[in-house]
Amino acid sequence: MSKKTIIFSIVITLGVAFFESKIFRDELAESVVLPETIKTDVIAETATESKESVENEWIISTYDQMMQRIGKEEGQDWLLMSAIAYSESRFRSNLISKRGAIGLMQVMPIVGRQFNVEKEAIADPETNIRLAGKLLKQIDKTLKISPSTPIEDRLSIILACYNGGIGHVSDARRLAKSNGENHNSWEVVARYLKMKADPAIYESELVRYGKFTGSRQTEAYVREVMKRYGIYRQMIYDTENSSSANQIALK
Repeated sequence: MSKKTIIFSIVITLGVAFFESKIFRDELAESVVLPETIKTDVIAETATESKESVENEWIISTYDQMMQRIGKEEGQDWLLMSAIAYSESRFRSNLISKRGAIGLMQVMPIVGRQFNVEKEAIADPETNIRLAGKLLKQIDKTLKISPSTPIEDRLSIILACYNGGIGHVSDARRLAKSNGENHNSWEVVARYLKMKADPAIYESELVRYGKFTGSRQTEAYVREVMKRYGIYRQMIYDTENSSSANQIALK
């Protein structure tokens, strides 16, 4: 075998090895599945630290500016809306669920109709986020939760409505109140939601929306969104406080 042939063979072998290794890496990257649970020490799934400026700045998603603007216009905390978007779609604007929920915030077509938005327009990120903001505002207004209710209970009940339906949550609150329990406590409401799978409960005259079997899923959803919301708040506001302290120190 000539010297040129040997060199050519080596080059081809190295090239194939490099190409195959690249394919393997690409396939591995595509096969990664995002975890369903949140770990407080792992934020890199949805937030990256930008070092383009002197100040440390966290980016939750590519929709941050849109979330901030719409959140302000609709009277909602953009960090809560971002936490909802992560739990609902992992920030995938083209996602459509088996139940027909659409987009970043997994908005149902019936919600679009409530706000005079055609089904075809719901997938648009700005429209989708705005509809979610309007829905959250409507839920809060309808529930008429006492102003003295702790914010964690208030938000948890609103999130339960967003996920499981305001009708079922209203049933649970009505049942709790009729039994002399605090219908503004998420712990109490969650317990009655679970009881709505029992015929002895959901056939009661106090129950207007029938049987509910999704309490476990709704509780998990509320827990996940609230935990991620807490992470986002700590992440963003700690950075802002740190930046403010640095500015004061420089004066």
